[in-house]
Amino acid sequence: MLQYKSSRSQPTSESGNCSVAIVGAGQSGLLMALGLLDRGYRVTLVTNRDSDAIVRGRVMSSQCMFGEALRIERDLGSRCWDSTCPTVDGIGLAVAHPEQPGRKVIDWAARLNRPAMSVDQRIKMSVWLNDARSRGAEVELREAGVPDLESLTASHDLVLVSAGKGSVADLFLPDPRRTQFHQPQRTLACTYLHGLEPTEDFSRVAFSIVPGVGECVVFPALTVSGPCHIVMFEGIPGGPMDCFNDMPSPKQHLERSRALLKTYLPWEYARCSNVQLTDEYATLSGRFTPCVRQPVATLPSGRHVLGMADSVVLNDPITGQGANSAAKCCEIYLDSILRHGDGPFSADWMLNTFERYWDYAQYVVQWTNTMLMPRPAHILKVLAAAGEHASLASSIANSFDDPREFFPWWIDASESERCIAAHSGVKRAGF
Repeated sequence: MLQYKSSRSQPTSESGNCSVAIVGAGQSGLLMALGLLDRGYRVTLVTNRDSDAIVRGRVMSSQCMFGEALRIERDLGSRCWDSTCPTVDGIGLAVAHPEQPGRKVIDWAARLNRPAMSVDQRIKMSVWLNDARSRGAEVELREAGVPDLESLTASHDLVLVSAGKGSVADLFLPDPRRTQFHQPQRTLACTYLHGLEPTEDFSRVAFSIVPGVGECVVFPALTVSGPCHIVMFEGIPGGPMDCFNDMPSPKQHLERSRALLKTYLPWEYARCSNVQLTDEYATLSGRFTPCVRQPVATLPSGRHVLGMADSVVLNDPITGQGANSAAKCCEIYLDSILRHGDGPFSADWMLNTFERYWDYAQYVVQWTNTMLMPRPAHILKVLAAAGEHASLASSIANSFDDPREFFPWWIDASESERCIAAHSGVKRAGF
């Protein structure tokens, strides 16, 4: 198992005696803790697992961090695995022919302006949790509930909730104005593999769409046993990819994954002749409903807590934005805290802080939600045109780093025509 130690410099004090409690030690909660500690804040972290349990547990996600999110991580947290993590240098898109199995109607790839990286969150969270403790955070190991929040709000100036599950997360009520779905739109299955053959020319997030069946995403990553690849299935409920609900053993999970690739994505199956699971906890499956929640929860005492990242804006992973959005949420919240200073953190301040994040997150939500529905003709036309126009393929690929760049053409057919026309000077994409 790989071991990592942080080389982060010592924090600088900027905050006085302000204290912040963070419930949940994931992407946003740990980054926030590290950022606050570096600026002299007193931080309490409440989490239900210690670093050893995290690194020795089951994989937690299929994350891929793009350039801006990596920049935030380097500014706020440690990146001691950069020298060993393979880079993701591009984005590729394939759309399977709906009537001719094994053939594609769209197939292109384009390089990213800044490489992406995927680090198994077991590595990342265990390192960051140890870093937070070594920098002075008080780490409390327990499953937090409402009584814990009451205690924390009484003893801290601000309480942030970054836990996406449990009774604490349930305090944040769905926002009907911003929530589109009321049931899961995909069934999810994730597998970490050694031995998968790399793509030609440059490494990439290989995104494949099988109309009426679902999607598959394959990309290089770093896990506890070294460099690997992650295979993520996004199955339409009730369809052929919806075959992991019985919680199969790791071996069965791998066998079913290979069978799906062989049947629906033979171009990916061809890369899997010598694959094996990276470890005994290298598989994950499940489903959840995308949801936007009210960001401020009121406790029985009348005191308030502020939700962040997945606890209040939960997207399907189909667009790979979960961890990226969590990092960006953390940066926005941290900036609001620093600007606010040592005064009381009112409910109005909490709501305004979330709305700053929503100014960005609304585009991620809208883009991701459209990817869960049948793609309109104008979107398919742009995606197909990217196979002919290199600059368009590059624009689409790099918009994964900032999904605001997909708008307005992603939702407006007339704007999509203008988008194609603007990129019509270059004839060949990616390779």
